Amino acid sequence: MTAVLIILLFVFLLAGFPLYIGLIVAPLAVAILYFPQLGLDMIMQQLMVGVQSSSLLAIPMYILAAEIMVHGQAARRLLNLIDSFLGHIHGGLAITAEATCTVFGAISGSAVATMVAVGKPLRPGLLDSGYSDSHIVAMMMAASNIAFLIPPSVVMIMYCVVTGTSVADMFIAGVIPGLLLLLVFAVYDYLYARKNHLTTKSRKSWRERLVSLKEALLSLGLPAIILGSIYTGFASPTEAAALSVLYAVFIELVIYRSIRIRDILPIAYNTAIVTATIMVLIAAGQVFSWVITYANIPNMLTRAVLQLNPSGTMVLLITSLIFFVACMFVDCMPVIMIVIPILYPIAVAAGIDPIHLGIVVVAQAGLGSITPPFGANIFTACVLFEKKFTEVLKGVWPYLIIFLAYCILLVFVPQISTMLT
Repeated sequence: MTAVLIILLFVFLLAGFPLYIGLIVAPLAVAILYFPQLGLDMIMQQLMVGVQSSSLLAIPMYILAAEIMVHGQAARRLLNLIDSFLGHIHGGLAITAEATCTVFGAISGSAVATMVAVGKPLRPGLLDSGYSDSHIVAMMMAASNIAFLIPPSVVMIMYCVVTGTSVADMFIAGVIPGLLLLLVFAVYDYLYARKNHLTTKSRKSWRERLVSLKEALLSLGLPAIILGSIYTGFASPTEAAALSVLYAVFIELVIYRSIRIRDILPIAYNTAIVTATIMVLIAAGQVFSWVITYANIPNMLTRAVLQLNPSGTMVLLITSLIFFVACMFVDCMPVIMIVIPILYPIAVAAGIDPIHLGIVVVAQAGLGSITPPFGANIFTACVLFEKKFTEVLKGVWPYLIIFLAYCILLVFVPQISTMLT
């Protein structure tokens, strides 16, 4: 039964069908063959159940807030602020890009949105400073994944929906790992710039920095509102997402006047396309999860693994390996929906903190997304920067090694993930 499920899923993927087709048809076939008592109406019901969680309402709103700020001035003002403080040091422009990815990740929660918002504006300046195009693209691919860890992460929300973990707890737990990943990348680019004698910008005066800070102050208010409202108890993560949209509309439409009322419709249209894609995958993933749960597959695997008496560290390493490999081939969202219902009971039974597990999973999802041959961010970068596949891969290997070492550190030092919860 399990073999039939997996084989059918891979057959549909290799045949070029959209991912959601495999996620629905494979468990449907297993249900018909092995559980004829399950009617099609129950399958349809699970499709609806998959998108009924109120936590999912946060996803389109965070995406919409990010779209508004990308089309307006907020993203550029944030970039100018960070550049005024870091642009003059070795690797300053690269570190500026990575820091901006981190800040924008705290606005959008999306790696793709972060790459679009930061990558295109900064690429010409990085080229002028002597960075190779392959290094720039690889850096943007890697740094955009900091958005997976920095709240409000869309991937974290998905993990919480599947496992029932507190979204607020996951958000606060991601702050330290996200900043640590930024620091690791920044150290590498500092050493890279010194070794290659890359040019730096002139140091900005404190007056110029204060001007940049003043211009970006309202833009910085968005992550402050999101995190502050959640952690003070003023709003739930979903309500904070709604507040972020209102705030983004207010500053861009009323204060900056960088967008007009008529611009809202195409911005909302872009958001709807992205949201629809995510929701279809979530609904399909729910069917898959429900059928394997009904077939008692997670419990059977849990008993089999626990008979081996594995340590918590061993379970985390196995989980990391599975996500690392799976996310090379498939976007992390469906991987979470397929794999977590199987591995989560095993991890909990082994005594692993769900928050620690979640941070490890999210980090591995980011690592897999930039890993050849089929990491999702690789193809996004090919389209965004108009580069061939082989060109994109040239500069990615140092970041892969750094990212891999970072993920191993997360496994063996759980305090990084749990110190704020």
